This record gives sequence, C-alpha cells and structure tokens, in this order.
Amino acid sequence: MNTEAPKQTSDGRLGDFLAEIEAVVGAKAILTAAEDLAPHLQEMRGLYLGDAPCVIKPASTEEVAAVVEICAKYEMAVVPQGGNTGLVGGGIPITSDKAIVLSLSRMNAIREIDATNYTMTVEAGCILQNIQAAADNADRLFPLSLGAEGTCQIGGNLSTNAGGINVLRYGNARDLVLGLEVVLPDGQIWHGLRGLRKDNTGYDMKHLFVGGEGTLGIITAAVLKLFAKPRDKVTAFAAVPNPAAAVELLGRCRTLSGEAVSSFEIIPRISIDSSVKHIAGVTDPLEQPHDWYVLVDLVAGIEDGSLSETMMTILSEAFEEELVLDATVAASEAQAAALWRIREAMVEAQKHEGGSIKHDVSVPISRVPEFLERAMAAVSERIPGIRPVPFGHIGDGNIHFNLSQPVGADKAAYLARWDEMNEIVHDIVVELGGSISAEHGIGRLKVQSNAHYKSTVEIEMMKKIKAALDPAGIMNPHKVVD
Repeated sequence: MNTEAPKQTSDGRLGDFLAEIEAVVGAKAILTAAEDLAPHLQEMRGLYLGDAPCVIKPASTEEVAAVVEICAKYEMAVVPQGGNTGLVGGGIPITSDKAIVLSLSRMNAIREIDATNYTMTVEAGCILQNIQAAADNADRLFPLSLGAEGTCQIGGNLSTNAGGINVLRYGNARDLVLGLEVVLPDGQIWHGLRGLRKDNTGYDMKHLFVGGEGTLGIITAAVLKLFAKPRDKVTAFAAVPNPAAAVELLGRCRTLSGEAVSSFEIIPRISIDSSVKHIAGVTDPLEQPHDWYVLVDLVAGIEDGSLSETMMTILSEAFEEELVLDATVAASEAQAAALWRIREAMVEAQKHEGGSIKHDVSVPISRVPEFLERAMAAVSERIPGIRPVPFGHIGDGNIHFNLSQPVGADKAAYLARWDEMNEIVHDIVVELGGSISAEHGIGRLKVQSNAHYKSTVEIEMMKKIKAALDPAGIMNPHKVVD
C-alpha cells in the first residue's frame, strides 16, 4: 500500500477499513497515492473526473467477495472497473459518494477452454484481445470485436453488454455468454459458471448482470460461447447513393450469401475526408468521391473461391440496379485491413475537427434512412453549419450519430449545447421505436435521459430489482437507475 495518506471519510474509520482490506488482499493490492489513483478516476473522453480514497485490486473471486463484505460493513460503495474504456462514465466514482474503485485487472486467467463444447471460461480481468487469441489458438472464434479490444476487459464488456462490428452475425455480448460467476452486494458468490445451451430451470439470472454495469453485483468470471473459425473472408468497400440503398444492399447481401454477412458498416463522405486529412496511412479507396459508403465482410467455413464469387455477384447485380455506384473488393488480407483502417480511423480523426457531441443510438434497420434524414435536418436547422458524422453498424441498426462543431466555432460554447442536441436526436430515435443507448450503456451520462424516455413501469421494475439485490445501494451507485 502507498505511504501517502488517503483522504479520510466522513465517519473517520478509513484507517480501520483499509486495515481490514489489507488483511484480505495484501498491501500491494491497495493504491492510495494520487498518481496511482489518477488513471482510475477519469473517464477516457475526459467528461468525468471522480474521487476515491483507494483502488483495490483483488486477485481472486474469494478476495472480491471478502472486499465487498467489508465495504458493506463500512457502508462503502463499490465501483467496479475493468479497462476503464467505457464512454458513459459507468466506471468512475462520483465525487460526493463514499466509494472505492475495485479493479479486476489482476483476475486475468483463462480457466478452461472446452473446444468440443465450444466454450471458454475466463476471469473478468482478461483483456478481450487475449481471449480472441486464445480462442484462435484452439481453432475457434470468439467474435466480440471493438475498437478498445487491446485494453478493455471481458468483465466490463459483459457488464455493459458491448456490441462491436460482428453483432449482425453473432450478437451482442449478452448473446455470447452462457454462465457467470458473480459476487453479490452482501459478499455472497453466485456460482453460475454453466456451459449449457439449454437450462430451463427458472429465471435466467445471468441477464440481470450482463448489461447491469456493476449495479447489481460484480462479474468475476464467465463461460463464453465459441464458434467455428471462418476459413474464408471477403471484404468490400462500396459507394451507395443514399442510406436507403445501403439498407437494400444489406438485405441482398444477407439473402444471396445465405446469412454470411458478419459486418456491415455505413460511412459518410465527411469521415473519409477527415480520416485522409488527419490520420497517416489512410487513403480513399475509390477514384471518385461519393456521399455514402458501406464496408462489408462476408465469411465462410471453407475457402473454395465461392465466397468471392458471391460478393462479385451481389455487387454486379446491385450496380445494375444503381444500389451501388462504385466498389472495390480486397484482394488480400492487407487490402482488407486497409479498408477497415478507414473505419477505425474515423473516431480519432473527429478529435481533430473540434468539439464533437456524441450519440450512440439504434432504430429498426428499416427506419435507419428515415432517422438519418430527419436527425441530420433537425440538428442542422438548430445549429447552422453543424457537421453530422453518422457512421457505424447499420447492419444491426446502431448508428453513432456524432456532431462535429461548425468550422471556426467556439468549442466550449458548442459543447455546452450537448444536452440540447441530445434531446433533438433522442426524441426522433424514440419516436421511431429506437433506443438512446445501443451499445455503450447508461452509466452516469444517460441516467436522467433513460428515466425520461423509458416508461414508468420499466423504471419502477429496474428500481425494484436494484432494491431487492442491493438494498444498501453500495453497488456502483447513481449509475443506470438512480
């Protein structure tokens, strides 16, 4: 434990609390120095800065349970944290709370790979990329894939029901887990690590914790689904006349490929321009500029050339019907990586264009074109010169509807209108039967918005579940449901 004295809590018992914690996890697993705390107290976008007397890093589920039991005894809130790559402040303690950060980073073991059962049992602190690699080494696929996969941890992925680029084929994180091990708010351990596809013995408890953002308990381990590893992949980058054509093309791809589409992303021209301008190594793959593009991956279990023929057939027919204006198909893994680099670079490129107001929304796929048309018109009417940057997983209806500031605008003044822009966009989303949070979660950022847009019945059900499992309110307070 660091020698720098941590801030005292209001009841003056912090010394006793830390002594009991140290007896469980050891001195080295408790951080109290300001420089050690800092990385755990700031959200990656810089929207939230928290405060906590310490960060505790247990090494086992039993240690997590003991720490939580001690926290309950001292009425100390627990804010679970994985790789701290979240985008809604869910892993940051609120300054006014008496709370500690509980980091799962030391719990990073892959406990078992059962290739025959197509499952892998992992601890919550495992980095997503390492899980992908372990599955690959077992000749299997773990398909969850997102931009932060080199640092995010599976416990956080499950707690936020992460999405990513392969949801269309394989589902969200919720669809990729069979069993959980969870430490409950009173320190009990739920041993639910079952590798079963069928278990019809009552309520499916794991779904309370997947997407619960640590407000009901702490995921310490999980049984994950594995899949057969694709032997062939074909990547295409195509210009389309508008989002409606993109949705029509998606349907053609799914039908003609026999549901072989693993990713289907929409990209606006503004993202191509900013990525080429600001990110080294990014180039425009087509000769002429167009307003809209899609990035498509098809996968198959056998490499016999038929997948490439399928992609060419799809594009040829779409070109004849003017659903596609131009296209290129990657001839190698390197070319495919270059096309995906465009998609990955867009997020970084936006940072160079000034203030960006973010939205992570979803609507039914059939209503994506209507959403984009209405939302882009509405925000442009409210702020002339605003630059909408809508992109993302159109294949599952999830659009990252980001809004770059007008050229030359004052960044601080623009970002001060965040709530105003959110209301405009979210009103349209909800009217179209959509969600104000598609894959990033609620955290701190959207607690009030969630209460506004969800029905009273839904909010009351969530509060009752929270009260039943966490009556003292110590698990990640003021997140998801307040």
